[in-house]
Amino acid sequence: MLEALSEKLKNAIRKLLGKSVVDEKAVEELLKELKIILIEADVDLGIVNNFIESVRKKLFKEKIPAGFTLRDYSIKIVYEELVKILGEKAYEINGKKIMLIGLFGSGKTTTAAKLANYLRKFGKVALVCLDYHRPAAPEQLKQLAEKINVKYLIGSDAYSVAKESLEKFKNFDFIVYDTAGRDALDENLASELKSLAEIIKPDEKLLVIPAEIGKVAKSQSEEFNKLVGITGIIVTKMDSSAKAGSAISACVATGAKVKFVCYGEKIDAIEKYDPKRFVSRILGLGDLETLIEKAKEVVKPEKTEKLIEGDFTLEDFIEQIESFQKIGPFDKIFSMIPGLSLPKDIIKKQEDTMKKWKYIIQSMTPKERKEPEIIDESRIKRIAKGSGTSEEEVRNLISQYFKVKKMMKSFGGMKGLSRGNLQNLLKQFGFRV
Repeated sequence: MLEALSEKLKNAIRKLLGKSVVDEKAVEELLKELKIILIEADVDLGIVNNFIESVRKKLFKEKIPAGFTLRDYSIKIVYEELVKILGEKAYEINGKKIMLIGLFGSGKTTTAAKLANYLRKFGKVALVCLDYHRPAAPEQLKQLAEKINVKYLIGSDAYSVAKESLEKFKNFDFIVYDTAGRDALDENLASELKSLAEIIKPDEKLLVIPAEIGKVAKSQSEEFNKLVGITGIIVTKMDSSAKAGSAISACVATGAKVKFVCYGEKIDAIEKYDPKRFVSRILGLGDLETLIEKAKEVVKPEKTEKLIEGDFTLEDFIEQIESFQKIGPFDKIFSMIPGLSLPKDIIKKQEDTMKKWKYIIQSMTPKERKEPEIIDESRIKRIAKGSGTSEEEVRNLISQYFKVKKMMKSFGGMKGLSRGNLQNLLKQFGFRV
């Protein structure tokens, strides 16, 4: 899994940072470990060797800029060279008509729905099924379209549906086309895709590739590009394969543009691919930009203001917990915060605690939520019974609520929330940092 690769890279970086003296020998040890990690992650040997040599050259054959120690500069160069092999920059979607292509089992239909859901933020979107080789494809697309509340079009054959879509959705901002796949890229598939492309004249032809195929992604992207032409790539199943970095680097080596990555099964588990943010995250340097973007989508500013000023009720608190859960799993959220690498068992335990807090608050009366100081022992007993939790858990929530409220006021809001204060705040929520 990608987490395993990330953890190995973080450990390698930690070893270097933990050394009392960082000299050429220490850096060579880091490079040796990085080479092993990347090869084990199925990254192409040629790409790995070029990466190692480029880092070595910049550290030992070029002058280190003023103000940098070898320790700090080593991390900087490793980061920059990893970004190069993983894509260098982020790319935008260009145009209105987006055609998804790929082999059977790559997850095109689900990815089409994820992409449509993502694009809803920017305009009116429609989903179109052009896969009539897999019997379940039209019904699957219909269900996904209804789930995300976008218009869709299905029919009896790909060519008539393609023609109809152009008129039906001519006033839409985006049309996402889901095409058929095959077990292998053959002449029949290529011919069908070419014919459909002639009808649709897509602005984007995005190849959907599962991360688990690793460096095979290189030959696959080259073959698809040669036969039908591709404008970009979406790498799926990023969370379930240790070969994610391998797949991305293999695509980039062909000159292909990785535009999106998908993590997990949820309909919102898609992100615009940004190699700088991706590398920051897997090296444990954080990705606050993505975290802030995701938070803006689900958190109400007026409620957040009350929370950060310490002027909030349990009613506000439960709203923030629900918003926080919409951002994503706790382990992913904390991986985006620089320097806050927490053990998975601690994160899982606190995630379970948050769920219980939600049940506890939902079992309170409106008055109790607004004025928790009125909650006495008899009320605690009733709330515990109603929420399916223990009386101790109810007391713990109320205690933590008052502690956090007091702490936020003492910080003077977010302006006073330094890294040390943030660690203290997390401790109040049960995290050991």
